[in-house]
Amino acid sequence: MNLNPATSSFSKVIEIKKCILEGFTSIKHLKHVHAALFRFCLHQHSYLLNLILKASFHFGQTNYACLTFNQTKQPNIFLWNTMIQGLVSNDSFLDASQFYASMRSQGFLPNNFTIPFVLKACARHLDFQLGIRIHALVVKLGFDHDVFVKTSLLYLYAKCGYLDYALKVFDDIPQKNVISWTAMISGYIDVGRYREAVDMFRKLIDMGLRPDSFSIVRVLSACAHVGDLNSGEWIERCITQFGLSRNVFVATSLVDMYAKCGNMEKARCSFDGMPEKDIVTWSTMIQGYASNGLPKEALDLFFQMRKEKLAPDCYAMVGVLSACARLGALELGDWASKLMDRDEFFSKPVLGTALIDMFAKCGSVAQAWEIFKRMKEKDLVVWNAAISGLAINGHVKPAFGLFGQMEKSGILPNANTFMGLLCGCTHVGLVDDGRQYFHGMNRVFSLTPTIEHYGCMVDLLARAGLLDEAHQLIKNMPMEANSIVWGALLGGCRLHKDTQLAEYVLKKLIELEPWNSGNYVLLSNIYSASHKWDDAAKIRSIMNERGIQKVPGYSWIEINGVVHEFLVGDKSHPLSGNIYKKLGELAKELKAAGYVPTTDYVLFDIEEEEKEHFLGCHSEKLAIAFGLISTAPLDVIRVVKNLRVCGDCHEAIKLISRVTGRVIIVRDNNRFHHFINVIDIGSGFFTDECQGRIDIMKFIVEQMQQDKFQPDPSTCHYVFSAYVDRGFHNAAMEALQTAHWKKNSEFEDDSVLSEDLEAESRILQDFKDYDEDLAAALLNLRWCAIHGFPISCSPNHSQWARRLTNNYDSTRTVLEA
Repeated sequence: MNLNPATSSFSKVIEIKKCILEGFTSIKHLKHVHAALFRFCLHQHSYLLNLILKASFHFGQTNYACLTFNQTKQPNIFLWNTMIQGLVSNDSFLDASQFYASMRSQGFLPNNFTIPFVLKACARHLDFQLGIRIHALVVKLGFDHDVFVKTSLLYLYAKCGYLDYALKVFDDIPQKNVISWTAMISGYIDVGRYREAVDMFRKLIDMGLRPDSFSIVRVLSACAHVGDLNSGEWIERCITQFGLSRNVFVATSLVDMYAKCGNMEKARCSFDGMPEKDIVTWSTMIQGYASNGLPKEALDLFFQMRKEKLAPDCYAMVGVLSACARLGALELGDWASKLMDRDEFFSKPVLGTALIDMFAKCGSVAQAWEIFKRMKEKDLVVWNAAISGLAINGHVKPAFGLFGQMEKSGILPNANTFMGLLCGCTHVGLVDDGRQYFHGMNRVFSLTPTIEHYGCMVDLLARAGLLDEAHQLIKNMPMEANSIVWGALLGGCRLHKDTQLAEYVLKKLIELEPWNSGNYVLLSNIYSASHKWDDAAKIRSIMNERGIQKVPGYSWIEINGVVHEFLVGDKSHPLSGNIYKKLGELAKELKAAGYVPTTDYVLFDIEEEEKEHFLGCHSEKLAIAFGLISTAPLDVIRVVKNLRVCGDCHEAIKLISRVTGRVIIVRDNNRFHHFINVIDIGSGFFTDECQGRIDIMKFIVEQMQQDKFQPDPSTCHYVFSAYVDRGFHNAAMEALQTAHWKKNSEFEDDSVLSEDLEAESRILQDFKDYDEDLAAALLNLRWCAIHGFPISCSPNHSQWARRLTNNYDSTRTVLEA
């Protein structure tokens, strides 16, 4: 720009205006032109200032715009409007409202250009009272027939949740445009009234209006929330009709809708038909596969995305980690997580939660715990992931301790927190603790138990043999029991051989799930076991007539980042010969160890795979055999199965772990099964799971050492007994000493503390060389007796009781002491 001071003022204005209209390349360029206004004494020229302000907002320089405006001696309504509009466009809604207040205090009245932007600012920061005052001013100034003003009022009321008022404003608009309809649709969606939103969109089409991309995206999200596939398909036809198919935002929303409605074939068809795909599109498709139980397809698409040279974003990574968690693909999940900066996982709760969940569901509690400890921001979802991860892996006492620390951190639990705790109680049979948490939901935290919580409680009671209590709980539920709840009761019937109640439950399940083959198979087996051959044949006949086929059992194992899949009796694997050879070797070793295959479990398992002929080659046994021949002697073997592990396989895998000295972790559709035969503490060998337990206990002890945490007796006991359970006696004593240092309020006399500690130390020292299990038993029984805990609070109490009986003389001596 070459400005000549000798030219006339008018020509200066024209020259600067031309320069401004040509556009600025940077904020530095803008400031250079602005300086020229000062040089030629044009810095108070309203028209030129207006252009400078608009350019400042274009570059996001709100502070520079405000500074420029504040130097204006006599701003007019156009400058005020530009400032309010610019601030709103840069999401500075509170500043926009404050500018409006300043404008009114200086005697300016808003016009029909001012009001829509001020109302948008009110809506975005929910300043309903200011919005009401502006509505009154709108009527007073006669702007109540302006379609843009009315639409802004509609948006205000809808955004603030006053849909009845919004609907009245909407009905008063004489000529509604697409923006008016979209504002009303968005209002319904924001308050969860998705059906009304879809109906409103249908009326928009019936009025002959052409929807824009934003209205399409919004109504597709409504269809996704309610799973309205039919309306979604109709909207897809509208998209084609109005020529919006090539719009990447619309197409991505369509993929998302089909995925959330569970139709992955249509989602993939829409995905493949997109001429351009951004990272959001890929992430949507990957998450769709993962959330619809298609983890292998999710990973295949992820690798395809990598070939397109696209780096995963936060949501793609969440989908990949979810797929790895489903398959138990620990190595692959760990590799994928390293494609992003680790600090992102620690700073973003959604990423950290996904990584914790993946490690936990792959059975690597130590790694999950390490991520949790390093999280910079622990919100409720992160805490829930850690608690649930501990619980599903059987580390229930640490989960209880972590729940206590969460409360002390000031974070209130939600329904998902108690799901994790109740699942943990179910895992190890802590009936009393389960009852306490279940009833404490409402009594302590004012949370209403959902059907999922009732299902956990029924499962806990049924597995403990309290079948009548479990059945009564179902009858007293405030909602109708679903197949999950009845299935939990059936699990107890299977476990405790109650065929009469099982028959009743199965009839209920067949009513609820007429397509589920497992229910028919089990009912047929129960009839056969009761010699009701005609009834059994009738059930099989019904299955054939309805074309119901049994869901095949699959097992997956990951070796060197590759997931291998096995079916019952599978011989399709390239190493099938070696796998069956290994199974034969194991069969001989198991037989020598006293293993006898049993078909009792076949009669009572919902997901029976085959009869005795196939017991030796169930899919999980094939996967374990493959793991044994493909991994190093000290590697942990991790297997995932889509159905429940049958009782015969459970017993066999325990013996396989013993005869091979391997740690085996099997996750079925119900729980984790950790098979750890022996840990050589003297040689310093720890599996990562064992070390994870120690890290968890250390964390809780460290938390107790901080002044802001005051341990209660149950937390002290959880820490202490968890150490003792694993044979870590020195750590157990440190945990006790830490608890005593805090001088817990339940102990009024320090001498009692000393005596208590000395007695426990004596028991531990006297018996750890002779019989460590006996020492652990005595300590736990003694602690329970002192503090009023039931002896059954320990998952190993029955085993310990037998050991105590066998060592009666030693036990009596110590207890008398």
